[in-house]
Amino acid sequence: MPSSSDALADVVRASAGVLFDFDGPICDVFRGLPAPQVAVDLAEIVASRAPALADRARATDDPMEIHRLSQEGGAALLSDVEAALTAAEVAAVKVAGPPVAGAVQALAAAKESNRRVAVVSNNSAECVREYLMIHGIDGTVDAVIGRPVLRPDRMKPDPYPLRAAAVTLGVEPAALVLIGDSTTDVEAARAAGVRSIGFANKPRKRSTLVEAGADVVVVGMDAVADALVSAGAVRWRV
Repeated sequence: MPSSSDALADVVRASAGVLFDFDGPICDVFRGLPAPQVAVDLAEIVASRAPALADRARATDDPMEIHRLSQEGGAALLSDVEAALTAAEVAAVKVAGPPVAGAVQALAAAKESNRRVAVVSNNSAECVREYLMIHGIDGTVDAVIGRPVLRPDRMKPDPYPLRAAAVTLGVEPAALVLIGDSTTDVEAARAAGVRSIGFANKPRKRSTLVEAGADVVVVGMDAVADALVSAGAVRWRV
């Protein structure tokens, strides 16, 4: 498994576009508004509208899992849960604090190197755009591919969001690289034919990202920024 700066440089040099996961590589979304609190609120929506799903909804502290579960309760419940989750995410990013160390530099370096840049997230596009605007970094991103509306089954690890990003950016999947901190990011990248850089922002994540098949693993976003600066600009054929 490559993990050296040379391996990172090779992956970056081969890319014409860079995809950033949001929660992890750029922002700790639920830093100020804890995810378990959001999960409790969503679980109560599920319990009130689909009592048969109540126990399963209350058994997890992951808002995304409750969103996936809500699909089993029908279109009206799914819509209500998605609206509540999106509102909670927008509220959360307003109190999430500054971007992850090195993230701003990595976004800027990707943009300045003439690569196409997108955020591809299981969080809502609304909360991603809100956060980028709050911190004045929206200009570093060409596109935001958020959670597929009313289609939790198409969230990562499904490759759908990455394929949508490729079309939006006008870059073939093989020339893209995704930076993500979870195995679902790596799995989605592999399924879409996209390279991946695993961001091990916690010690235990290194081995899981390696096992998932990340092309290279880093422990800091500053390493990604440095690699992008060293790789130089991409030349596009007209």
